[in-house]
Amino acid sequence: MRIVMLSTIVFSFLLVTACKDKKDDDTNPVFPQLTASAVSKFEGNDANSFDFKVRLSEASAKVVTVDYATNDKSAKAGEDYVASSGSLSFAPGETEKTVTVTILTDAIGEGDEEFELVLSNPVNATISTTPVLGTIRNDDGDIPTSDDGYTTPESYPGYTLVWQDEFNGTQIDPANWIHETGPNWFNNELQNYTDRPVNSYVSDGKLVIKALKENLEGREYTSARMITKGLHEFKYGRIDIRAKLPIGQGIWPALWMLGSNIDVVGWPKCGEIDNMELIGKEPSTVYGTPHWDNNGSHASYTGSTQLATGTFADKYHVFTIIWTSQSIKWLLDDVQFHVIDITPAELSEFRQNFFFIFNVAVGGDWPGNPDASTVFPKQMEVDYVRVFQ
Repeated sequence: MRIVMLSTIVFSFLLVTACKDKKDDDTNPVFPQLTASAVSKFEGNDANSFDFKVRLSEASAKVVTVDYATNDKSAKAGEDYVASSGSLSFAPGETEKTVTVTILTDAIGEGDEEFELVLSNPVNATISTTPVLGTIRNDDGDIPTSDDGYTTPESYPGYTLVWQDEFNGTQIDPANWIHETGPNWFNNELQNYTDRPVNSYVSDGKLVIKALKENLEGREYTSARMITKGLHEFKYGRIDIRAKLPIGQGIWPALWMLGSNIDVVGWPKCGEIDNMELIGKEPSTVYGTPHWDNNGSHASYTGSTQLATGTFADKYHVFTIIWTSQSIKWLLDDVQFHVIDITPAELSEFRQNFFFIFNVAVGGDWPGNPDASTVFPKQMEVDYVRVFQ
């Protein structure tokens, strides 16, 4: 009798527990997760579209639905892409659907642009990732700019124009410039320098050096670095460089010079003259700096100046150094902002020949790395470089 009663009690307990578990499962069901994958493609010139893959983490025994819609960021609906919205329905057993967004192509260089695909209102599923980005990568020519800005003459009293590049041809003149290439540079920079025409070229009387966000030889960015070493080297004179500069977090354009004996004595014993440097997070400030060796240690002396309004990306400015055996002076649009006396014996580096370097670096110890606010491509435009002695 006791055995029968005990069995009945155990059975009743198991039945209640099973019913409770079933009720808990119905109240708090475990749903599959919905994810979407970001898309990054070149804009192209023909009909183009982005296919966003929306996936379930596992097949469901029930119908799963979710709403979707595009949302503007730097890319604008009606200008760069066609706005899209609707609902997706996953039949039992289905795990993947596609949302197709039409891209509006053109031949205008605009920089990389982004929009979002946003998922919402899921039924019988939960959303794991939203929103996701669609990145329309620029593959066109120049980013449209104007020629507005400061300019300087081709002659000065007491000076002779001894060398110039006005960039008026159809290509970069190999008699004037050599490309330095490769992924391994100083200052923890992130770019891979190339000699490809997508990174440096001549257009409309301007030299364009363009930094792109793209993978090449293990680096996430490409750019160009051009030098006149062995071709055109100078000691003393007035040097005018008219340029418009790229800005943005992690961008580091520079117009500068190195001593021609660098291969013999190394840096900083060769000397360095930074005619102009800008770090993109300070878009209204430029720096001028000499670097030299001070009894086996690196020495430098930096000066800077700021625009009263606007940024150095708005229009052209002229970056000048006036270099004699006595001093180096830095000028912005003919206004001096920095000077160094180079007569002391320990500054002998600055009484020898130097060559030019024009480059746009990405990332590095000084500017920091690009972030989500940095829209590529970034381009520096040089209208002319002129050397007077």
